[in-house]
Amino acid sequence: MSARCQVTGRTVGFGNAVSHSHRRTRRRWSPNIQTKTYYLPSQGRRVTLRVSAKGIKVIDRDGIEAVVARLRREGADI
Repeated sequence: MSARCQVTGRTVGFGNAVSHSHRRTRRRWSPNIQTKTYYLPSQGRRVTLRVSAKGIKVIDRDGIEAVVARLRREGADI
């Protein structure tokens, strides 16, 4: 499975690791992906989402119902 947040769309970032001698080697920054289960009261069931830490904050701010409605409008299968 890819390291991608279902809510915010955050993916892996790439760049250079720069040592003390200033040598550069390629590296990657992985997003903080968590598997979270949320309860949808309107449907009486649970949904499992792969979300980043920022995605969890978005769900806390907007509410799980609004986030799932937005994901469905964008064509996600939830």
